Amino acid sequence: VQLAESGGGLVQAGGSLTLSCASSGNILDPNVMAWYRQAPGKQRDRVAMITRGGGTNYADAVKGRFTISRDNAKNTVYLRMDSLKPEDTAVYYCNAYKPLDYNSWGPGTQVTVSS
Repeated sequence: VQLAESGGGLVQAGGSLTLSCASSGNILDPNVMAWYRQAPGKQRDRVAMITRGGGTNYADAVKGRFTISRDNAKNTVYLRMDSLKPEDTAVYYCNAYKPLDYNSWGPGTQVTVSS
């Protein structure tokens, strides 16, 4: 499966952005679809995930500010980011994971939050 992120950009602190992840396949096929982020010099961390069944989970750092959702008809997963902080600056990656089958990544989209 191929993934393509979009929607990144430069935003002021307190602002909002919505990222999109378009999949070449059915987004209900993987067990999990998730958003990760990686800041310069840091490891890639999971930010939010949504399971095939629709369950969601968020990192503590973004809980209450970020919302993951999907449009099954468009095979697209979204990440709505509100109340953005400078520490949210990172490259954001979309991931699709199906055990013993694939663990696919998109090329990433840059999000920069200015103070």
